[in-house]
Amino acid sequence: MPTLLSAFIAIVILAWSWGVGAATPLPASLPWAIYQHSLYLSGLLAIALMSLTMMLATRPAWLERPLGGLDRIYRTHKWAGILAVSLAGVHWLIEMGDDVVKSLVGRTGRPAEEHSAGLLKAMRHAAEEVGEWAIYVVIAMIAITLWRRFPYKFWRNLHRAMPALYLLLVFHAAWLAPVGWWNQPVGPLLGLLLMGGTIAAGLSLSGLIGRSRSNAGTVVAIRNPSPDVTEVVCELGADWRGHRAGQFAFVTFDRHEGHHPFTIASADQGDGRVTFLIKALGDYTRDLTRHLAPGQAVSVEGPYGRFDFTRSRAGARQIWVAGGIGVTPFIAWLESLLGQPDRAPEAVLHYCTRNADTDAAVARLQVLSAELPSIRLHVHDDSKGQRLTAARLDRRQEQGRHTDIWFCGPAGLGSALRASLRNSRHGRFRFHQEAFEMR
Repeated sequence: MPTLLSAFIAIVILAWSWGVGAATPLPASLPWAIYQHSLYLSGLLAIALMSLTMMLATRPAWLERPLGGLDRIYRTHKWAGILAVSLAGVHWLIEMGDDVVKSLVGRTGRPAEEHSAGLLKAMRHAAEEVGEWAIYVVIAMIAITLWRRFPYKFWRNLHRAMPALYLLLVFHAAWLAPVGWWNQPVGPLLGLLLMGGTIAAGLSLSGLIGRSRSNAGTVVAIRNPSPDVTEVVCELGADWRGHRAGQFAFVTFDRHEGHHPFTIASADQGDGRVTFLIKALGDYTRDLTRHLAPGQAVSVEGPYGRFDFTRSRAGARQIWVAGGIGVTPFIAWLESLLGQPDRAPEAVLHYCTRNADTDAAVARLQVLSAELPSIRLHVHDDSKGQRLTAARLDRRQEQGRHTDIWFCGPAGLGSALRASLRNSRHGRFRFHQEAFEMR
């Protein structure tokens, strides 16, 4: 969410600039003033963004509507974290660069350090040491996060240390922030961010994130509609709050493995049952069938997400594009419309599959779309060279009419279609794509 992050950074800089002189209470030469302000601003932005990252990690469902879904919230969380660590690195380099400034302009005009003695001096020294070592570890964690080949199950366990590292950096920031800030707008803002981030870190370390939206249930059926797909039906009972077609949930079959996000592949029938179609994409999902059995306990946290065709613009032409396991929300959409076909919009559903002859989802889509006359299904079989392109997707260009495209599938296909359509449609379309990634 570039807009959200830009606005957040702008607010922090505005608050800082309001009382910029408070950071250098004594006269300073221009080079030293630039050094001092750069040091404090980079540190302020780093801890502010880290605090935002921590708060977004609590999965705040109330932000889904304004931000467009938990997948967008997680994307903002990811980039806020990357920016925070980058700025923390800049802050550390500036701190290490004071000898360079001394060698160039000397000590003349250097602002005096804030006076401290006794316990206060000891705490400030401890804050400096803690911050330096914590940032080394945080930078290493971000490098591991961006290294996609690092196994997810190990990364997930390492990632659990981030809240503890954040609390160390809160200690660093709170003790080393200029005293003059606390009488300026930047002080209360920093205090609120540190408080919010600390509460979020506490929730994470105590395992309370998502607890209020978790439901205990039972696995009631397991099937393999195709060799690389497992269908799991779960009974969650009356405690399940219900879901909208297209939403997803965090599912825990094994507490040692932890939760994984899966799209709900069934419409809500009011009976507390949910179905998940799980693609074999890694060691865990590949061996899932062998580890599951009817009657086994399951925990489902959710639902989350705003992947909902009813959010399309009035009068806009709808095109739905599914690729591989990305067909799950569309199956749920179609199932939800069976009982009230008059709610079904006029839409074209394109399903991209590697082999239509062995893909059980093809037959299911054909049955469902046959019951809904306003939905036209097109299957693109990659084994027969029937690859979907932007030209095929948008054959019926209608002058003056907007198009809403709903996409769920491989990120590469989505990016290619979006780029091609941007060139041909000149912006007269909206491309809705799930952006959820755990790392």
